Amino acid sequence: MAEVEIGIYKSARQAYGFDDIAIVPSRRTRDPEDVDISWQVDAYKFELPVLGSAMDGAISPATAIEMGRLGGLGVLNLEGLWTRYEDPMPLFDEIRELADDVATKRMQEMYSEPIQLELVTQRIREMKAAGIITAASVTPQRTNWMAQAIAAAGLDILVVQGTVVSAEHVSKTVEPLNLKKFIREYEIPTIVGGCASYQAALHLMRTGAIGVLVGVGPGNACTTRGVLGVGVPQATAIADVAGARMRHLDETGVYVHVIADGGMSKGGDIAKAIACGADAVMIGSPLTSAHEAPARGFHWGMATFHPTLPRGARVRTQVRGSLKEILLGPATENDGRLNLFGALRTSMATCGFETLKEFQKAEIMLAPSLQTEGKQLQRAQGVGMGH
Repeated sequence: MAEVEIGIYKSARQAYGFDDIAIVPSRRTRDPEDVDISWQVDAYKFELPVLGSAMDGAISPATAIEMGRLGGLGVLNLEGLWTRYEDPMPLFDEIRELADDVATKRMQEMYSEPIQLELVTQRIREMKAAGIITAASVTPQRTNWMAQAIAAAGLDILVVQGTVVSAEHVSKTVEPLNLKKFIREYEIPTIVGGCASYQAALHLMRTGAIGVLVGVGPGNACTTRGVLGVGVPQATAIADVAGARMRHLDETGVYVHVIADGGMSKGGDIAKAIACGADAVMIGSPLTSAHEAPARGFHWGMATFHPTLPRGARVRTQVRGSLKEILLGPATENDGRLNLFGALRTSMATCGFETLKEFQKAEIMLAPSLQTEGKQLQRAQGVGMGH
């Protein structure tokens, strides 16, 4: 890709987000009922290609169980309120009532309570008792410390997750997590991320991970791009990491799944993520709009409560419907925020594709006017695509 000169000293690639592109319909259409949006990673098959983001406002043990019953995979944050407090629900009630100017400080206080390893094991077992596939998230800094408790509980899929996770973390003060060694020793299918570039993804794939999360800073609650100035627009990031997946497959014969993480609030965003090369998506803010979500209309990221450099905000998302309505419909609104995976199915059918892997080959077009062309009345009235 041609680079653009920023100045005499620096050049840069052009990168694109979901709002910059459109999926081009092909010569064929298909009946939506014939479309297969199921997804298999390792030994586990899911009817929906979705992971519930490991954020306290979105996923509790109960919502993870409901997501499993609906065909997705909820990922519980093992460093959140659910492993620091026996009953965190009063804290969720308080968080909803906090004024914006004190929310971050008060949440830092809440999250200063130590993690209890017995609660880590207990929460995983609560989910397993419901008969679902279980998944949970830890940061690289705490992975080794929590590994025994996680393994003892019999977790099915582990997500090692941070703002940016690399296969080559360098530290002069602490022993960094050796991802390759950890994955080999514990034999728990592991998804790692986030990353946003070809080289970083390729190195993560070589650790033995079954999946790589793609996204640095695109989420509704994340402020990383403002605080650190770091990030890559999601359409470009996904396409680059999908390229790394193909190289890794050519080199090893092993297919590592690409999971778009963040920046998707509507069905069209999810469809574009798949068309750019993702195998599945991880979403957070749409799930906090469910009646069942622990925060019921509020959302915050994993770094919102960092003790010295918060990189997230508590945002309002509005309760819109049940978890089933958000994922599978029926929709009572016309803005794409309900029936997200019905929208994916219809998008694939409209473009003539039967499976997710076929849809990854869809034609993509740069479309800077896609969101505004002919939508003056919607924008003026704040309805449909105008809000």
